[in-house]
Amino acid sequence: MSADAHFQIVNASLVLSVPPVFAANPRAGVEEMLDSMIMRYIPSLQGVVLSHENITFLDKAASIQCDCPFLVCTVAFDATVWSPRVGLNLSGKVSLCSPDHISLLVHRTFNVSIPRSHIPTDTWEFEYEPAENDPEFGRTAAQEQASPKEENDRSDIQQSSGRWVHKATGQILGSKDGVLEFTVIGYVHLRLDTSTVY
Repeated sequence: MSADAHFQIVNASLVLSVPPVFAANPRAGVEEMLDSMIMRYIPSLQGVVLSHENITFLDKAASIQCDCPFLVCTVAFDATVWSPRVGLNLSGKVSLCSPDHISLLVHRTFNVSIPRSHIPTDTWEFEYEPAENDPEFGRTAAQEQASPKEENDRSDIQQSSGRWVHKATGQILGSKDGVLEFTVIGYVHLRLDTSTVY
């Protein structure tokens, strides 16, 4: 699968009820309704809508049913959707580490969570950070050795509770540039079930 296999253009059609305020310009009403779908998971499109184009009315005229003033019409359009498939390998920037999961940000937009059950705990262990106000603990050795650039690169990672480290090497999970690869093993709407890749 190509790196961009999770982005797709879908030829879709929908039956829409256009509000009567758009009676003089139904296309504007349809565009507004499709705009409201952007950045939302739409089950019929099996993904998150990123954009739409090429709107076409499939009926010659809209219908008004009973006492409802809405214009009922069928439209076709092309939608660009983010739709990661099971088995796809992706990468995301680590945004949060906790004892029960790792949170990632994919494409600086989409939140992904890797639960503890999919982190191989025979290889990785969670290391708690000392509390900031604890006088017994100062900066860790890794923090002392980190250059200002490394600290800046990882400043967006919210590790208030700790981090996952390799048991044998002490390497921090995603420590190179904070990016972690994972495999999609299932998803429910926007929440992906994932497994880490090693």
